[in-house]
Amino acid sequence: MNPSSSVSIANGVDAGNEVLVASAAHNVVTLELAKKESAEHMHDMPALYEAMRRRPLLVKAYALDDPEAPDDSVENVKTVHFVRHGQGFHNLMADLARAEGREWVQYTNKPENPYIMPEILDAPLTEKGRQQAYFLQPQIVGMANQPELVVLSPNCRALQTGVLAFEHLVGKIPFLAHEMVREENGVHVCDKRRPKSKQTREFPMVDFSLIDSENDPIFLADRRETKMEIGGRIYKFLDWLSRRSEKHVGVASHSGWLMTIFNGNMECKDSLKPWFQTGEMRSVKLVFTRQ
Repeated sequence: MNPSSSVSIANGVDAGNEVLVASAAHNVVTLELAKKESAEHMHDMPALYEAMRRRPLLVKAYALDDPEAPDDSVENVKTVHFVRHGQGFHNLMADLARAEGREWVQYTNKPENPYIMPEILDAPLTEKGRQQAYFLQPQIVGMANQPELVVLSPNCRALQTGVLAFEHLVGKIPFLAHEMVREENGVHVCDKRRPKSKQTREFPMVDFSLIDSENDPIFLADRRETKMEIGGRIYKFLDWLSRRSEKHVGVASHSGWLMTIFNGNMECKDSLKPWFQTGEMRSVKLVFTRQ
């Protein structure tokens, strides 16, 4: 991973915060589970990538320190800071299950699958997840060009992460919830969105005007979205983003969504394609080209 384009938990934290770093760091169980889930998310990715090359809008991503990256002054170029939410309670439940030696098949309604627990519907952040979001603040505050817009998945954990990580910008720039930025969806109730009215009450600093439906229109109880379906949602988001005037943007989303945008929707070098850990930020330049 290019160190200048990705921020991990311990990056930029001074020695006085070593205890907090330890509380927010990723343990071996988390990393092993991430490796397994990362491989599962690559299913059908090559077909999606080929399909996206035939769409009218093409998007290419560059690490900020890539010598081939275009200058920000070019009209069709934006700098985007992609953030995966901090640890959610669903992540914690999966880590605990894995540590106990439990095995499960993803996207199945079987009792051994921790992601279908009704208690973790629209899972919020754990305290560890909050710390992971807080650790991004120094890097964001120190950016020479501050974000002019923050786009958030309307799921609790992404809303919390975006508001905490970009906290110094709350009230100064738009914070927009966008349905197309949500996680790959279906079966796992942790990914089901709560009603819009509840999110609006709990996150008054976020603009939910782009969310058309009170209840979740995407969640499927009996199957997971196909790679083409989530890729189609991401394409709609990228098309919308390409038409915005802001040149510097923050995006708070989810692991599967981020894996898909970097591996299936956009063209980029392999260094930008790995799985996002919880609380990770990857900053890139995007070039939007219409064919």
